[in-house]
This record gives sequence, C-alpha cells and structure tokens, in this order.
Amino acid sequence: MPSALPTGDPAPPDGSLPAAALTGLGTRPFGVYVHVPFCATRCGYCDFNTYTAGELGTSASPASWLEGLRRELDLAARVLGTPPAAETVFVGGGTPSLLGADGLAAVLDAVRGSVGLAPGAEVTTEANPESTSPAFFAALRDAGYTRVSLGMQSAARHVLALLDRAHTPGRPVAAAREAREAGFEHVNLDLIYGTPGETADDLRASLDAVRGAGVDHVSAYALIVEEGTALARRVRRGELPMPDDDVLADKYEQVDAALTAHGLRWYEVSNWAADEAARCRHNLLYWQGGDWWGAGPGAHSHVGGVRWWNAKHPAKYAELLAAGTSPAAGREVLSDDDRRVERVLLELRLVTGLPVDALDDGGRAGAEVAAEDGLLDPAELDRGRCVLTDRGRLLADAVVHRLT
Repeated sequence: MPSALPTGDPAPPDGSLPAAALTGLGTRPFGVYVHVPFCATRCGYCDFNTYTAGELGTSASPASWLEGLRRELDLAARVLGTPPAAETVFVGGGTPSLLGADGLAAVLDAVRGSVGLAPGAEVTTEANPESTSPAFFAALRDAGYTRVSLGMQSAARHVLALLDRAHTPGRPVAAAREAREAGFEHVNLDLIYGTPGETADDLRASLDAVRGAGVDHVSAYALIVEEGTALARRVRRGELPMPDDDVLADKYEQVDAALTAHGLRWYEVSNWAADEAARCRHNLLYWQGGDWWGAGPGAHSHVGGVRWWNAKHPAKYAELLAAGTSPAAGREVLSDDDRRVERVLLELRLVTGLPVDALDDGGRAGAEVAAEDGLLDPAELDRGRCVLTDRGRLLADAVVHRLT
C-alpha cells in the first residue's frame, strides 16, 4: 500500500493559515501541484499514493476526484486571499495521462478558474508513454500545457519487467518525438538505474535511447527499495539482491558522463538539462524554498513555513470537500531551525549551491572540512558558496549532515 502520511498537528477544518505564513505571499515563487492518484497497474517499486480501479471499486472515480479538485482549488483561493497567479503547475501521480487530454484540460481549467496562471507559466504533466498518442499531445498543447515528463525508466525489456512497467522499450522514445512534433519545446524522460540484473550495457542502451529521443531534460534516479512495496518483499525473501551503493555510484557516474557528452548539464543532483530554459521551474520552486499548494489526495503543500498534507484515499478526500471542509489530514509549522536545515538539504543539491551565510557556526566549520575532503569546491567556498564537487554529488547526504 502507499506510504504513510507524516505525523503532525491537526489542521483547521477551514484550511486557514497563520497570518505570518501569508506575509510575503506573492514575493516568493508560487506554484500548484495536482496529484492524480489513478494507475492502471501498481509498479512493484512504487510507494506513491496511487490506486488501481480494482483497489478503488466504486468508492471513487476520476469524476469524483475532479469535483473534489475543483473544490480544493476554490478553497486555496479563499485561504490565500488574493492568491498570486501560479508561475508553475505540475500534474503528477499516479498516471495523469489516464485522464486523457480532455481530463487534463479540465484540470488546467480548474487552476485557471481559481488561482489563475501567470503569463509565461510553466505547465507540466507526467505521462505514461503507453497512454499517449500524437493526438493526445496536440490536444495538450492546445489546452495550454508547455512541458511533458515521460516515464521511461529503462530501454531494457527485462529491467522493465522487473519494475512491472507496462510500456514497451521503444515507446518512450517514440512518445518523446511525438510530443516534440506536437510543439512541446520541453520534454523530460525519467530513468531509473540500479535495478537488480541491470548491466552496464543495459544502462548504456537506455542512455543511447535517451540521446536519440531529442529531449532537453532527463531525470535519473537510483532505485530505492521502499518498505511496503512488492519489490521490498521480494528483496526480503531473498529473491532479489538489495541494490549495492558502490554499484549505484558507478552507474550514476555512467549516467552523468553520457548525458554531459550529449550536451545535458546537471543542475540538480538527479536532473540534467540542455540549458537554463530547459530546467524544470516547478521543481526549482521546491528546491529554492518557494510556496506551493498541493491539491489532490495525499498531496503536500507549503506556504510561508507551514506545511500540510491531504487525506490519502480519494473517497475520503472527496467526502471532506463535499462537506465544505479542508481535506488536510495534518500540518506542521516549521521552526526557524527546521527551515534552515531544509534549506541546506535542498539548495545544496543544486549546481548553484548554497550561500555560506545560510549555515550556523557548526555548519561553516563542517563546510571547511568537506572542502578539504574534496566534497565541496574550495574556490566556490572562498567566494561564499557551498557547491558540491563531482565526488560530493555521490555523497550529498553525508555533506548535508556535516553542514547541519
């Protein structure tokens, strides 16, 4: 089943936020995340808040979810007062493309009708390559989407089978080309590396396929065995080995070298883009401490140092909103120290790094040691910024620990 929600304080039924959280609203980047909880099948490695039709039965549907979404976005407009128009919108899941182009157009219309879209807004949807077509992409462009993120994961058939991915190996590349032909300037492909049984040649074939797809952005993530997933149960039974950290490091270097040679440069530890325009502005909003309203079952939000999360099940989510109450299941008000630690955790992962001024005395001492150990660029540190070296990217979590 999907991962559990965090613990926190009760959220107010009307969704109201402390006055301090609303101070400065609009001076920080603002975006909207929409969570689509539907999937045709459950991938064995996935612990996201998703549900198949068989799991939901008659308790929830795309129609009831969309009605709940509209109500939540209207709630967002009331809670935020005069909300800033969304600079970014990201529709994730789950499998948003299961809604079809008309459903995704309705989602964007709901955002427009509540908080509104800023001129030049970045509007992204995730999509499963098997549930797309040239007509689908053309309709998305007409609806106002500007960016598509396709789940490729691998070009090796046996790797896709182990991950329980339904698409055929060549379909993601074909879908990426169809998206470009439909007028999408910005197209991302997601890769997962380190799946048990994946060889260096398998990964090389995946990277060759990415290069041939003509995309301007790639996200590549090491396989994580999440507790509660089918993959974790297989590892626990000894059917599959746990991914080895040294092997994952080697494969990360393989990914970075191949993408760099193709003209894609890393700008976040797990993300590469052709240029600044190709970088995902919505994700940068997360990493740089912006505000966002997360709408949908299990979605998380953050405004002005207050974080909250919605009820997970689509039926409960829709029920709360139909009753005129917030779907939030809990929230937390971040302390100054919480916010400092989060800033280190997120900004350090960026190619631009983190200002040394954001660290406390212990963190500045840790930065000096990290530079001596080759994990931070000493020249950048002299200029007042903590920037990971190539080796530091492999040990980013350890560097964060030193700085916090």
